[in-house]
Amino acid sequence: MEGATVSGVEQLARAAERARDAGRTVALCHGTFDLLHMGHIRHLQRARREADVLLVSVIADEFVDKGPGRPVFGEALRAEALSALECVNGVGIHEGTSGVDVIRAVEPDVYVEGLGGAGEGEIPRPEHEAVAALGGRLHFTEEITFSSSSLLNEHFDVFPEDVRDYLRGFAVQYSDRYIIERLRSLRGLKVLVVGDAIIDEYHYTTPLGRPGKGGGLAVSFQSAEQFAGGAIAVANHLGEFCDNVTLATGIGEADGSEAFIRGRLGKTVEPVFFRSTSSPTLVKRRFVDSDFNRLFEIYLRDGDDHDPEMGDRARQWLATHLPAYDVVVVPDFGNGFISEPMVETLCEHSRFLAVNTQINSGNRGFHVINRYERADLVSLNEPELRLAAHDRSSPVEEVAEAVGERVSAKNVAVTMGTAGVWMSDRPSGQTVQVPALSTRVVDRIGAGDAFLSLAALCVGGGMPVDLAAFVGSTAAAIDVQIVCNREPVTSVGLSRYITTLLK
Repeated sequence: MEGATVSGVEQLARAAERARDAGRTVALCHGTFDLLHMGHIRHLQRARREADVLLVSVIADEFVDKGPGRPVFGEALRAEALSALECVNGVGIHEGTSGVDVIRAVEPDVYVEGLGGAGEGEIPRPEHEAVAALGGRLHFTEEITFSSSSLLNEHFDVFPEDVRDYLRGFAVQYSDRYIIERLRSLRGLKVLVVGDAIIDEYHYTTPLGRPGKGGGLAVSFQSAEQFAGGAIAVANHLGEFCDNVTLATGIGEADGSEAFIRGRLGKTVEPVFFRSTSSPTLVKRRFVDSDFNRLFEIYLRDGDDHDPEMGDRARQWLATHLPAYDVVVVPDFGNGFISEPMVETLCEHSRFLAVNTQINSGNRGFHVINRYERADLVSLNEPELRLAAHDRSSPVEEVAEAVGERVSAKNVAVTMGTAGVWMSDRPSGQTVQVPALSTRVVDRIGAGDAFLSLAALCVGGGMPVDLAAFVGSTAAAIDVQIVCNREPVTSVGLSRYITTLLK
């Protein structure tokens, strides 16, 4: 065969068209192919037997979601290795994770995937549907199986030794397949999210230095981006894992935020809006540099923080509807939506209640978990925990127990950034420490919300505390690699990350 070339998806599509014009059939494979091994080679050789021409699309570096330190090899090297194989006729680098766009562009006669474990070789259902819609067929290879993840974990020191020790011990107790199946079993849970709607804005800038006169910092504006944050982000995380998620939140009646929020809700999230004439939807405008370091922040908020009439309508709705939900998750940002009567109603009527009371610039010093008299799960970062206890020096375990006792919490989770997560099941006395599971941090905004979302779902779905802490920590590890709330933690992405960690 003539040497395969490395190109983009458009060039792959043209190559497929030329092959069809010549009366030849086309097979397509799609994946990461990080550390090309014998399993990949046998898979591709078998795929070539299904058609006259074999084209391969490679996921670009930016979109690889297989876990910490991945990809080890850049997209150019991965594509070059594939193009050197005799069985491959063309390689294209795809700017995305899903193969749906590639399938639609190439229109293969046969789409070939392997039978690796969850995450390793697993292709989401949209790819299958896309192939069927174009009249193509699926073929699954059953060649010898290796795992890029296990080989990379063994030969590349992605984590320090203490983290590797934790993962090895955890993998003895739980396999990736078991965890993923447990997560899938939670899809039928009915979940309610109650909390403040926040519109996050990032204004990207280049610092110019100190002005010629006066103090402060001068910057050059580059661009701006808006994100659906606060309780909206939590609902979107949960909507990736459950088919029935309701978001109860307050918004400004005349500030134009409703259309923006609706346009960014996940397909399985149903909003219940409580509109206020005096409390507009909070906009947090952050000015950041190219490394996402926050230079300063502006709260765009007019009028009172809390609208009593809106709060009363929300309380009445909660009193009626709370008993219908299996899991209630309350990201309480202290921006005025959740009133004291609403807190009482949440504590009284929720079947399973998970709460975070966040410290932020708008409530620092007076917004703590003590306003809740009970919770099944309390999730706080270490400063939030210590503020609630007015204790800056005692060991985290002692402070968590004191706060848990005060609010009658069954489970207490404390997120500690690079130190990981500490979590307890107070009735049984079981505690667990999970180290930080990410080696790359892009933006920490929203990581605590990702942990709250998945840990609450797991505990509410009956998982033990060690498993809930691991899943929540994995979600946080993914989220710190996402800019603000640009996208939720997906079920496919979480499954792949878990598989990578435990290989």
